[in-house]
Amino acid sequence: MSLAKEIESRLVTAFSPEVVEVIDESESHRGHSGYQEGGESHWRVRIKAPAFGAMTRLARHRAVHDAIGVDIMGRIHALALEID
Repeated sequence: MSLAKEIESRLVTAFSPEVVEVIDESESHRGHSGYQEGGESHWRVRIKAPAFGAMTRLARHRAVHDAIGVDIMGRIHALALEID
C-alpha cells in the first residue's frame, strides 16, 4: 500500500471524514531540507469531519498526528494540515 493510501486509511478509520485528501507535495520541495528522491517526504492533508467540531485547532492537529501514528510521522519531513 502506498504511503498516501496508508495515511488516508488511518484518517478514515479514526474520523469517518466527509472529505479527506492526501497530497504528496514533495516534488515542489526538491532541493529543500528533508526532500528525498522518490517523494513521500512533504505532505498536505485536507480533512473535514464532524469529530473536529468541538476541538481547538491544536487539538485537531494532535488528533490527526495521533491517528496517522508515530511510525508514519517519523518517516515524513513535513505535514501541512487543512482541517474543518
